[in-house]
Amino acid sequence: MTAAQHTTSRYSAQTALLGEYSDSLLGVFGSPSLVLTHGHGAVVTDADGRDYLDLLAGIAVNALGHAHPRWVEIVSRQLATLGHVSNFFTSPQQIALAGKLLSLAGAPAGSHVFFANSGTEANEAAFKLARRHGQEHPGPDGRPRSTVLALESAFHGRTMGALALTAKEAYRAPFEPLPGGVRHIPATLEALEQHLDGTVAALVVEPVQGEAGVHELPEGFLRRARELTRRHGALLVVDEVQTGVGRTGRWFASSTELTGDDLPDALTLAKGLGGGFPIGAMLTVGPEVSALLGAGQHGTTFGGNPPATAAGLATVTVIEEDGLLEHARTVGALLGDGLRAVPGVGDVRQRGLLIGADLLVPEGAAAPFGPAVVEAAREAGFIVNATGPATLRLAPPLILTEEQARTFLEALPGILSTATTATTAVAAPAASPAGTPPAAVPAKEA
Repeated sequence: MTAAQHTTSRYSAQTALLGEYSDSLLGVFGSPSLVLTHGHGAVVTDADGRDYLDLLAGIAVNALGHAHPRWVEIVSRQLATLGHVSNFFTSPQQIALAGKLLSLAGAPAGSHVFFANSGTEANEAAFKLARRHGQEHPGPDGRPRSTVLALESAFHGRTMGALALTAKEAYRAPFEPLPGGVRHIPATLEALEQHLDGTVAALVVEPVQGEAGVHELPEGFLRRARELTRRHGALLVVDEVQTGVGRTGRWFASSTELTGDDLPDALTLAKGLGGGFPIGAMLTVGPEVSALLGAGQHGTTFGGNPPATAAGLATVTVIEEDGLLEHARTVGALLGDGLRAVPGVGDVRQRGLLIGADLLVPEGAAAPFGPAVVEAAREAGFIVNATGPATLRLAPPLILTEEQARTFLEALPGILSTATTATTAVAAPAASPAGTPPAAVPAKEA
């Protein structure tokens, strides 16, 4: 397709569909940039027939990429056999996936799984678990533990309970008052020592804060959190919604510090677990924690249904059989090292195939540079994400090849140049001679 043909088809197909979107769908996501019609592997195609290398994977969801043949075959067979049955009943798929997750986590006897439909729902279940723990295990003063600790810059979802755990004021303010008792603390060992006491029902943490720009916790944070929560009788809840199921090159990112007898009391999962099919899960570790929520105290209509749990089993099986944990570490390291070598890229934070890269903002830029880079990347045929004014996040499918990763690295200097021209031209159309990019200055922390 020529550039002229692409432009014409863009206005006849994509623009028309985006107009219908704005007429029909609630604008909570803003205006989408593309209408995607199909995909294969790590490549997606828009309504105009243009291909893009997908380096976001539905925000860390499509672990196996798009239309993975084994995943499609298993889910299609399940849909043709048995769909929804409600939780008055169970299915072999639900039982098998629960057992597999507990095994992968190394959970002891008496541990259990609750299936939901998303990460925010899994975190809602964990919030209720914390509340029940606070009531069932009062503090030293004999009163119920009323405080749940979460971290500054945390993101745990947008439903009301999960939103109370989420730190970003712009997300929270329009919906206050939120459920009370949540205190956000800095992600430091000093803050743990200061705030964890006998009034705390639970500490909820992400091992890597993805929405904040892929920031890891300080070394030893999770180990110390485990020690202090045990000392003071609080639960440790680890949110692995974005980091779990192979994203960081491990089944669970927290397993670098929490293993064996030091597992968290609860783990939440979603995103990559279903490989694109909606599913979430909360793992409760050990019989005492698992007993906190009894019959009738929590529930879900669709959670854990046969197609969702079949999708989860298919995803986990392919990751395991195809060696995708090691692959994620290898390709992630290639991307991380490659990004560090690109002029215009500052700090790079990489765990497996979850990567945050700070950008050097051109002097005089009159528009946020990160979103401009996202747009320039899209025009060049790559889908990436900006988590702040000058921070990119990459979370590609775990099946991304080294060759595909290199095509992005090779294109990135040109992408940054295009974004530089776009953002500085807004400020001063004639500020620089053609082909002379402005000097770069370090980006502020997103």
